[in-house]
Amino acid sequence: MSETASTPAKAARGTLLGWLICAALVIALIAAPYFFYPVFLMKLLCFALFASAFNLLLGYTGLLSFGHATFFGGAAYATAHSVKIWGFDPVLGILFGTAAAAVMGLLMGIIAIRRQGIYFAMSTLALSQMAYFLFLRAPFTNAEDGIQNVPRGYALGLLDLSDPMAMYGLTAVVFLFGMGIIWRVIHSPFGQVLLALRENETRAISLGYRADRYKLGAFVLSATLAGLAGATKALVFQIATLTDVAWQMSGEVILMSLLGGVGTFSGPTVGAILIVTIQNYTATSGFPVLVILGLLFIVCVLTFRSGIVGEIRKRLR
Repeated sequence: MSETASTPAKAARGTLLGWLICAALVIALIAAPYFFYPVFLMKLLCFALFASAFNLLLGYTGLLSFGHATFFGGAAYATAHSVKIWGFDPVLGILFGTAAAAVMGLLMGIIAIRRQGIYFAMSTLALSQMAYFLFLRAPFTNAEDGIQNVPRGYALGLLDLSDPMAMYGLTAVVFLFGMGIIWRVIHSPFGQVLLALRENETRAISLGYRADRYKLGAFVLSATLAGLAGATKALVFQIATLTDVAWQMSGEVILMSLLGGVGTFSGPTVGAILIVTIQNYTATSGFPVLVILGLLFIVCVLTFRSGIVGEIRKRLR
């Protein structure tokens, strides 16, 4: 009787803790631009959402993709072109870029999920390189120059995004929206099936789950949210370039997830904050940033293989 009674109490405490964390996050987002440079914070939020979207595929589905930069940068190109050339509203431009990433995710996913393990990873890398050269040769991308001077305009005709605080507010809303979707997915029956596929795909298939459909759904959803981050970044920096679709960007987001903690909800955000902060404050030091990141990765592998958040969770248990 006592055990039965304690279960709802534990669930209530967990729910209360979740709401307190959400409230603290919102308060931190509101207060942050008064202490830090807004553009730096917007970059943090975009990459935190990007890393969290990637973690949805790797950490909760067990699929390692080397091609997520295609969705991040592809959405940036779509948003930049639609806003600058077609005159789209900024919010509509972000939605258009996100939809473009979803389509690219569907096309790439249909091909890639036919393979498993390292073959899946190599398939995503090959497809992303094909996409890179398509963006390089496409007339609307302006090759190495990219799409520059993207106008921010007025969001929904009301909010002047040329004001850094207004742009920060939109970025924060996009971040919270994307993270809310990820939270809902991983705590849904769909998310539990993804975890089952990650742990033992053969057993999940024997229970009647169609693995390929769930994998494709997770791949498209991850690509869509990565595109949402890339589309927002295009407005933040008012530019979309080949750097956003290069394989190095895919490697960077993998590093963020590994450092923060794969398979944890907040780990990729912590990893993104760490990487972006190091890049920002060492860019003018003259010391190679890649050397610092490489050393950090070595330390992570040797000392806390579960990532920062993952290791903290282990110690608390």
